[in-house]
Amino acid sequence: MIDLHTHTLLSDGDLIPTELARRAEALGYRALGWADHVDTAIVDWVVPRLVQAAADLAPVMKMRVVPGAEVTHCRLQHMAGMVARARQLGARIVIVHGETPVEPVLEGTNRAAIEAGCDILAHPGLLTEEDAALAARRGVLLEISGRVGHCLANGHVVQMARRTGARVIFGSDAHQPEDLRSRREAERVLAGAGLGREEMASAFAAAERLVARAVGWEGST
Repeated sequence: MIDLHTHTLLSDGDLIPTELARRAEALGYRALGWADHVDTAIVDWVVPRLVQAAADLAPVMKMRVVPGAEVTHCRLQHMAGMVARARQLGARIVIVHGETPVEPVLEGTNRAAIEAGCDILAHPGLLTEEDAALAARRGVLLEISGRVGHCLANGHVVQMARRTGARVIFGSDAHQPEDLRSRREAERVLAGAGLGREEMASAFAAAERLVARAVGWEGST
């Protein structure tokens, strides 16, 4: 199992980073991404702490922990700068909080996130075909969400990805320890969104490649 979208108490998760990592390790994860919510006010505080915690764990834990960030409810004018700033501070994977149907995310966030070059567009809601096509061209992964509420548009996201050739990835968006998903549970979410076995394998392969690109990791599915 690889899950690159989880939250610690550095934003709105329940657990400190090391406990979240231990719980994922105990579930048999091979790689875990911390992606706490950030905006212009706290990005400089949150990201370096995740980077340091990941560095502390790297020599003593077999599971790979990837420090990241989820740019959240950002004004469109700030999007490119926020994605760049998170990377500058050491975030190896940058996620943007997309236009989920259950929150008042600014219209245009999906497009701004893709144009800014994020790695993953989380729960993009009723994503347009035009934006999905841009994600395909830019190599931005579209998340199939395991989180209640955000998952309501999963089927639509799959349809847009199929039409345009965009790649999808599973993300639990875990905030509590019980939100962490096993590989089998993640596959059920993907199947419920309409993916077949080969498409599910492709989604996990996309996660594998992203980790490898982000931290030079050589894993195996």
